[in-house]
Amino acid sequence: MQTATVGPDGAQMRWVETSGSEPARVYVHGLGAMSAPYFVPVATRPELAGHRSLFVDLLGFGLSDRPAAFGYTLDEHATALARALDAAGVRAADVIAHSMGGAVAIVLAHHRPDLVRRLVLVEANLDPNPPPTAGSSGVASYAEDEFLATGHAQTLDRVGPHWAATMRLADPVALHRTALGLIAGSRPTMRHMLERLPMPRTFVQGGRSGPVVGADDLTAAGVTVVTVPGAGHNVMLDAPEAFARAAVAALATAAQPVG
Repeated sequence: MQTATVGPDGAQMRWVETSGSEPARVYVHGLGAMSAPYFVPVATRPELAGHRSLFVDLLGFGLSDRPAAFGYTLDEHATALARALDAAGVRAADVIAHSMGGAVAIVLAHHRPDLVRRLVLVEANLDPNPPPTAGSSGVASYAEDEFLATGHAQTLDRVGPHWAATMRLADPVALHRTALGLIAGSRPTMRHMLERLPMPRTFVQGGRSGPVVGADDLTAAGVTVVTVPGAGHNVMLDAPEAFARAAVAALATAAQPVG
């Protein structure tokens, strides 16, 4: 486990790191999750193994600290992640990010393109105000004091044992404020940023999740859109072999050198 001071009051971001060749690969989890449980099974498959890999837990989640003075907006998460990557000596990494983490990764690539060589997004949030069926919308439907009093326990019961196993390790304040950050989105929006980023970008969708909203516009902007049949929101867990193939293809895309 590695650490870096990235937030207020000396808050530490932590990640599990494995050694290997460069460029490094940075894995970023979704809301209420952790990177290692969601990504290690696919990252260690023969198709993807062998690179230096950082399984990062964002502030408020997993192994990382829970600073009370942190706002947990997408911009703040991206800034903290950039500080961790700087401290780790990471530059021009391949960033593979899921759901909320994908939104953070887009903002990171927008503000610090030197850190991101290629971007692989797994059902990332691209727009503010996610649909009511999204987990973030359920969390954000509570006022903060209500979420802390009763909503957190209700949410853990509702999401099922797999997601609850990592969500219960998240700071409830961080969970709620990050959900609000997804509702608010970024300025410009994550979709707008993604369409204009200079590096190779791939968006992976599970077939059970339905069509990718705005897929034609993403494709026109140079984003490769891949649908994995039979998978739901957690594509890398639902269909690891197919996800690994999609990731290998995405990471084989020629990247522009970083100046």
